[in-house]
Amino acid sequence: MPREAVDAPSPGVFKARFDEALGNLIYSLAIGTTTGYKLFSLSSVEQLDQVHESNEIPDVYIVERLFSSSLVVVVSHAKPQQMNVYHFKKGTEICNYSYSSNILSIRLNRQRLIVCLEESIYIHNIKDMKLLKTIMDTPPNATGLCALSINHANSYLAYPGSATSGEIALYDGNTLKTACTIPAHDGPLAALTFNSTGSKLASASEKGTVIRVFSIPGGQKLYEFRRGMKRYVNISSLVFSMDSQFLCASSNTETVHIFKLEHLTDSRPEEPPTWSGYMGKMFQAATNYLPAQVSGMINQDRAFATVRLNTSGQRNVCALSTIQKLPRLLVTTSDGHLYIYNLDPQDGGECVLIKKHSLLGSGKTEENKENDLQPPVPQSYAATVARQSTVPSTSTMPGYSEDGGALRGEVIPEHEFATGPVCLDDENEFPPIILCRGGQPGRAKRS
Repeated sequence: MPREAVDAPSPGVFKARFDEALGNLIYSLAIGTTTGYKLFSLSSVEQLDQVHESNEIPDVYIVERLFSSSLVVVVSHAKPQQMNVYHFKKGTEICNYSYSSNILSIRLNRQRLIVCLEESIYIHNIKDMKLLKTIMDTPPNATGLCALSINHANSYLAYPGSATSGEIALYDGNTLKTACTIPAHDGPLAALTFNSTGSKLASASEKGTVIRVFSIPGGQKLYEFRRGMKRYVNISSLVFSMDSQFLCASSNTETVHIFKLEHLTDSRPEEPPTWSGYMGKMFQAATNYLPAQVSGMINQDRAFATVRLNTSGQRNVCALSTIQKLPRLLVTTSDGHLYIYNLDPQDGGECVLIKKHSLLGSGKTEENKENDLQPPVPQSYAATVARQSTVPSTSTMPGYSEDGGALRGEVIPEHEFATGPVCLDDENEFPPIILCRGGQPGRAKRS
C-alpha cells in the first residue's frame, strides 16, 4: 500500500509507511529514526511484532520494504544522495546508488524501483537493480511527490506534470513510455495514490479541499469528494483500501476522512412520495441548468466515515486494511504510536479506537528466533547477489539516458550495481530468482 513520510519533533526524524503483503493478512510497517530504522509486522489487532531493528545508519528519513520480503531500501541524512539496498535478514548490502542531488522519495513494487529527485526520476529494474530509464527535467518537485502502482503487471508511475497547476503525468513503468497527462486540479498537487490494481488514481491539490479519482490509463474523472470548504489543509496521506471500496485522506488537522466509492444506478427502488424526496428530485434536476463548476460542487459526496485524532498539526500515515476479517483504519503518528480503529463498512460514521501501540519501545523481535535455527551467513555481497564473470574496473559509472547510453556526459560517483539477479531467502520471496539477459553489466564491490 502505498506510502507517505512522517516528520517527528521527537526523537528527531521519524518516517513511517504501511505495505500490505498481497495474499497475506500480515501487514508491515517501517519507521526511520535518528538511530536507524525498525520493521514491524501486524497480524492481529493485539499482535504487533518488531521484525528487525538496525542502528548501523543514523538519521534514516526513507525506509521502504518490498512488501514482506527481506529487501529494504534506506536513505539517511548522513548521505542523502545515496540509496542503500539491503537483505536485512542476512545483514548484507545488495547494492547502493548515488545521485546528483538529494533523494526525496522512493517507490517500489515487484518489478520496478523508483527514485525521485527534485527535477528527475530514475527507474530501476528491481530484479537486478540496473537503471532502465532516467526521466530528466521534470517540473520542480520539492517534496518528491510521486506514486507507483503496486501491481507490477502495469507499474504505472504518476508524478506532477507542472509546478504551477495540478497536472498529473502518467508513465508506464513497464514499457517505459508516457501514458497520458491528466488535468486534475487548478493548483499544484499535494498527494497521489493508486489503488491496488493500478486501475484508479486519486489526487489532491495543495488546498486539500477536493479529492478526485481518475480511471487509469484513460484519465477520466470517476469521483470527486469534498474534504471541507472552511480551511485549506495539507494532505499528508492518501490511500485506497485493497478492495478499492474506500479512500482515506489525512492532513495536518485532527480529522481523518474516509470516502466510499460506490456507483449509483437507476435500478434503485423508488423512494416514497415525501416532501423532502420531491424537493430532492427538483434540486437534482435544477443542477442540469447550472454551470458545470457549480453543479459539480453540488453533486460532490461528503465523508462516509471520520476519525478525530487527539492531536493536530502533526503529519501522519494511514492505511485501510482487513484484520481478523474486519475492516480497520491504521494511523501512525509522528509521536511514535500506531492507532487501530474499527470501520463500519455499512453505516460509516465516527470510527472507534480499539488499540494503541508504541513504536519506539524495545519491541518483540521475530528475527532472533529464526536466526538461531540457521547456520552463520557470510557477511558478503556474494551472499545475496549472483556474480557475473566480467565487470568494469573503473571507480565511477556513467549515468544512463533513456536508451542506456551516456547521459550528457554526467558521471554518477561510486555507482555500485548489483551484478546479477537479487537473491532473497527462497523462491517464494520477491523479487524472484531469474536469469537476466542483456543489459549493461555494472560494478559491484564486496562488503
